[in-house]
Amino acid sequence: MSGTVEAFDKRLKRIEKNKARMREGYVGQVSKDGLIVFRPKRRRTVFSIRGLALVVLGFVAFKALIMAHLGPNTYQSRIDALSEGTVVEQAGAFLMQPDPATQIAAAKLRTYLN
Repeated sequence: MSGTVEAFDKRLKRIEKNKARMREGYVGQVSKDGLIVFRPKRRRTVFSIRGLALVVLGFVAFKALIMAHLGPNTYQSRIDALSEGTVVEQAGAFLMQPDPATQIAAAKLRTYLN
């Protein structure tokens, strides 16, 4: 008898949990047998990997455009000047350091800018 009660309690907890999730929104779907089943909406993650990748790609493109416009020597001298400034300027100098992807993109862009 106690196994039956435990199974019933477990089913009730699952139903209550599903009901609580459906308060945040639900989607109706028709199953293979024609029954309409309502399921909770999937939570969207706040953090998007694609969004992060686009931000990083945009930042690398921005650095490459500046590097192609100024030239590598002038660009590095300005980074050196930033690294001698305040903490915020030092952080900017760290972020603006030329990486291999930036250097390759700048070399490709330099042909179009000249």
